[in-house]
Amino acid sequence: MRNEEIIQSVQLEPQAELSELSTEVLEEMAEAGQEVFEIHRLLSKTGDNVVGELLKNQGTFYEWDHYPPGDVYDRETHAQYYYHAHAVDQRFDGEHGHFHTFLRPKGMPKGIKPAKVPGYVKPDDPDDALSHLIAISMTPSGFPFRLFTTNRWITGEVWYSGEDVCRLLPLFLIDHTQPSWPVNRWVSAMVKLYRPQIEELVHARDRTISAAMARSPEEDIFEDRSLEVTSFLDIDLEKQVHAVAAALLERQD
Repeated sequence: MRNEEIIQSVQLEPQAELSELSTEVLEEMAEAGQEVFEIHRLLSKTGDNVVGELLKNQGTFYEWDHYPPGDVYDRETHAQYYYHAHAVDQRFDGEHGHFHTFLRPKGMPKGIKPAKVPGYVKPDDPDDALSHLIAISMTPSGFPFRLFTTNRWITGEVWYSGEDVCRLLPLFLIDHTQPSWPVNRWVSAMVKLYRPQIEELVHARDRTISAAMARSPEEDIFEDRSLEVTSFLDIDLEKQVHAVAAALLERQD
């Protein structure tokens, strides 16, 4: 990504942060972590991984195209995601591609509205005012290594405040089997497993945008092609799962 020098890398102390969470949230995160590990285990038994599972039978993999074509959309929860890759010189180091996750208005609680920001255009279809939640970067071997947020123009989303985006995170769920039950479950579980870190990233996103607007008050920052990634965090699945387990153990003691 070209703008790493101006984005915020959010480094958290998992134990300190997780200790502030409710037991219910920690238990949900622990369950999600076990599901992520189990999906990796089952796919690896046949030499597969999450990315390969999604891309199988899709033909030639082209940069920028959405996979699967038309995205994955749950008509009950109104959650949505797709996978794609940028041109090689525009990827994170060591990245194959990434998932983008969203929630559409029909799946949002009452009272959540698009933020009043420059350049907002109300879509013809109100349900097209979707919110981007988080992106998940994947290695060529099919493992997640980074979470990141993006500027509005990247995905063509409608901008929501960080507080509202955080309220949407628990509602993200792809609860059907197409095109891949394991991948649908995996993406849904990843959003749950990293919920507190994603919340931090979303708030860092807003700080990045605010700082950019202060530097260039005459520009529409949300359409600034030089500002792509607005926050990111490198992740380690094993460390996250162990940290959640430790936090729960302390709670029991």
